[in-house]
This record gives sequence, structure tokens and C-alpha cells, in this order.
Amino acid sequence: MGSTGKSVGATTYAICLTFGLLISACATLFVDLPEAHALPSYARQTGQQCAACHNGFPELTPYGRLFKLNGYTFGGGTSAYPPLSALIRGSFTNTQAGQPGGAAPHFGANNNFAFDEASLYYGGEIAPYLGTFAQMTYNGVGRVLSWNNIDIRYARAAQLFGAETIVGASVNNNPTVQDVWNTLPAWRFPYVSSDLAPSPAAATMIEQGFAQQVAGATAYAFWDRLVYLEGGGYGTLPSRTQSALGVNSADNNEIDGIAPYFRLALSHDWSRNSIEAGVVGMTASITPLRMHGFGANRLTDLGIDTQYQFLADRDSFSVEASAIFENQNLDASRALRLASNGHDTLRSYHAKATYFYDQTYGAALGVFDVEGTSDSLLYASPPDNSPNPNSAGITSEFDYFPFNYGGPNFWPWLNLKLGVQYIYYPKFNGVSGRAAADNNTISVFCLNAF
Repeated sequence: MGSTGKSVGATTYAICLTFGLLISACATLFVDLPEAHALPSYARQTGQQCAACHNGFPELTPYGRLFKLNGYTFGGGTSAYPPLSALIRGSFTNTQAGQPGGAAPHFGANNNFAFDEASLYYGGEIAPYLGTFAQMTYNGVGRVLSWNNIDIRYARAAQLFGAETIVGASVNNNPTVQDVWNTLPAWRFPYVSSDLAPSPAAATMIEQGFAQQVAGATAYAFWDRLVYLEGGGYGTLPSRTQSALGVNSADNNEIDGIAPYFRLALSHDWSRNSIEAGVVGMTASITPLRMHGFGANRLTDLGIDTQYQFLADRDSFSVEASAIFENQNLDASRALRLASNGHDTLRSYHAKATYFYDQTYGAALGVFDVEGTSDSLLYASPPDNSPNPNSAGITSEFDYFPFNYGGPNFWPWLNLKLGVQYIYYPKFNGVSGRAAADNNTISVFCLNAF
């Protein structure tokens, strides 16, 4: 066997050993399992099991979607604990080729172990009809503490045209984080990714382009568990506010005024099945890199999405798909020599299928494709300097949830997720073949919420 074969063998051995160590280390903490209990924070409040709200965290079930739409205020539990939860995550990451200079500051070129994150959540009812999902995170790779996703809701039930209607409002800091279907960017598969692996550079504005950099408010209504309508807008937080919240605002783009956002979806639940189809959109006038005096860009995103779930006592299956189309008028970027073209387009396609056995063992397969107009200034970057943004990938993942039906006696709301993920890139930042495949990534992770 040549050097390449030895390298592959050593990598495989390291991955197997790592996964074994993660399982062993986590398993030694959890013995003497009681009967089923529920998720941290929300589970204590509702008295429900993990599987009631989630088809494999964080994908929501119909009950989980109603819980979120009703402002996180459902009761039923008897716990006196405050609505606090915590999460820690560690991982091992291998890329097909090492990354010169290191995968990140303080890390080697390849085969890196990392303490990825520690998060503290305040999640649950604040007052009647008012609840929240609020997250503060320490990023162990970037070594920074910052606020993360925030969603504060007020919701009431009413009757409209003789049908049950949930009417509410959300204040949040990430467009699509308030959405209840797992098709849009904030909660879309893959739910876990490594900060020590390369990722495609091009993404539409709504795909986390303003996550944690903005404050927004939307109002929504869900009529007869059939029609969902939402509308509102987002504005950029001041640089000093972002910095105080742990966000590096030095090279962030700035929304001029308010960026309108809308969401429309049709949903239907029957027997053990549910289906959804919808559209989403956002448009913004943007000052690139906060450099005023050169005009503004105008970005408009329009997306379509669909989701199907089958949830049985033992077997569950779900499929999600979305497509987002972005129109870019780049007058300001062109004037600043940040873009070659005055007008570009970008298209982003995602699809995923998941199967779970007994809400304990899961397998997922996802595909994505990003394509758009070639632009030598907007996209070209070392080492390949390709002017086109095209990337495509296939992601496979295997998960194990040992406590989806209840944690150990000493902490019955504990939730653990062990996973192995592999990403294959036929295209990456405009290149294909070996140059793209060098970014193929295997990661092994352990996520623990309590």
C-alpha cells in the first residue's frame, strides 16, 4: 500500500477511535435510565418527551410547530426549575487535504479535535402569552462569546371565519429563525457543521447573511392549521451594539432603512402525515462594508419550499426541499471595485431526506447546489481564484439519540446526540475535480444538552 493508502487507513483509524472515545466518554455519564421524560427547559415546562416536539432535534413535529407558534407557552410540566438549558458540543474534523496555515488559528492543517461550543439558553414562558428562545454561545474555535439566535414571541388564539387562528408577533435577530418548518436557512439541514472545514463562499442574503447583525419584528397568523402568513422587516444594529454582543462588525454590510420580509405557507396534517408548501421573500438596500458615499446595492431574494413528514410509533420519515433565487443590483460594489458586474444573479437549491428508527437511530442524506453569474471581483479568492460561485455537495449523516425517551435519574431532561457526517463536493467555489474533492470533510461530533 502506498502513502495515500496509509494516509487513508490512518485517517479511518483515527475517526473510528474518536467515535469510540466519544461514545465511551458520554456513556459513562449516563446509567440507570428511568421512564421517558422530556427536552431541557421546554420539556420541563410541558412535561413532554423529546419525540413529541422533534423528529430528531431540531426538526419540529406538528406539535412542536404549534408550541413555537403559540409563543413557547404550552404548560403541563411540574418542574420548579427556571427555563434555563445548556448545550456543549465537541468534534473531530478531517478534510481530504490539509489546509495550509491551519484550519483555524490555534489549530493544525488537518485531523483536529475541537471543543466547538458551549451555549446557554433561556427558553420558555416569560409571562402569559409571552415566551422566548434566546441563546448565548461561546465559540471554542473562534474563542469568542456572543449572542446567538433570539426569538421572542407574543401569541394568542382566536376565532376567524369560524376556525382556530393563532395570531402572534416575533422579535428576532436572524431572518427565518422564527420559521417553524425546517426548510429555510436558520433551521435547515445540516444542523451541525464543523468550523474547521472549508465551506462554499457564495450564499444568498437570506442564507444567514444578516444572522445576529440585525433586529427585526414580524407579525403572523396561522389560520385553521392550514394557512400561514407573516410579514415584517429588519434593520441593521449599530456597530457598537454588535461589538458589545460579540459580533465582529468590521466588514459587515449594512441595511439602509428597513428590509421587508414576508412568508406564506400552506400546511395540512392528517393521520401520521403532514405536508407544507410555501414561499418566502426579502429585499434590502445595502451599503457594502458600511462604506457610505458610493450609493447602495439592492438584493432581492425569493424562495420556494416544501416539507413532508410521516411520523409513526417506530418509523419516521421526512423530506425537505427549497430553492432561493437572488437578484443582485451591485452599483455600490462596482463603484468600490468589489464587483465586476453591475448586475448578478445567484440560485441556491437544497434537499434532504431523513429516516429515524424509534426516534433513536437516524440517517440523513442531503444535497445542495449553488450557481450564479461569474464575477472576478466578487468571488475570486485564493487559492484557485475562480470567478464563478458554483458549488455543489452531498451530505450524509448518521445520528444516535440515546435519551430521546428520557434521561438518567439524576437529570431526566438530558439530551445527547452522537453523529458522523461526511460531505462530498463535486464542485467547490467554481472548481471541480481534485481541487473540489480536497474539501471533502468527515466530522464526528458529540452534542449534549441539559
